[in-house]
Amino acid sequence: MTTSEEPPTGDQDSSEVQDSAEVRDSAEVRDSAEVQGPAQGQADGPTPPAPRRRGRPARTDAGDGPGARERILAAARAEFAERGYDKASIRGMARSAGVDPALVHHYFGPKERIFAAAVETAFAPALDAQAVVVQGPLDSAGERLTRFVLGLWEDPVTREPLLAIVRSAVANEAAAEVFRNLVYTRLMTRIAAELTATDAQLRSELAAAHLVGVIMLRHVIKIEPLASREIDQVVAMVAPAVQRHLTGDPAG
Repeated sequence: MTTSEEPPTGDQDSSEVQDSAEVRDSAEVRDSAEVQGPAQGQADGPTPPAPRRRGRPARTDAGDGPGARERILAAARAEFAERGYDKASIRGMARSAGVDPALVHHYFGPKERIFAAAVETAFAPALDAQAVVVQGPLDSAGERLTRFVLGLWEDPVTREPLLAIVRSAVANEAAAEVFRNLVYTRLMTRIAAELTATDAQLRSELAAAHLVGVIMLRHVIKIEPLASREIDQVVAMVAPAVQRHLTGDPAG
């Protein structure tokens, strides 16, 4: 027995019924076409694009290609320097690098890993401090280490990335943890391995603390007269204290 469609109720006007019927009919036609496939003898139309998958974005829309990783890393350093760790965003880094944000995740993962990569790149010149210590006798290592470390901060090319790291580390615990691990494992522990006196690790850390304190007052807080004093004079006054940390008699 064939039943007719119910007339529209007071809550449903005729246009709504018509729209609903058209949507339903369209869906039925589409479902039928999907099951049956193209009509016999009819040329297949263009294949619809496959749905986007999660993971690495397609090269055509991501800005991927030679140098993409380096562009992202450079953009990340600039973003951290300008906005600090807390306000830096992956979307902002991607925009500056001209890539899809998903590509940033692909290469580096979450923000703390991008920061770690940026820190390691910016901090790379300072990692030569161990070589500076062993370039000559230990009894003059304090002067060589002081001149080398403070000299990095006198050059704007190396100073600006380092300043960004320090500011982020001071303001954010996650950034501080990344910086702390790098300084400890890649710098202070290696310098300690070159010392012959007892408490080598503590000596290395005290020398680093002295130098970092001078750097903070001279370049971050900018307290006078330290901030504007000639670097040779600063090195001459700081180096004996650093030397004592490295090799001096704690009771002397």
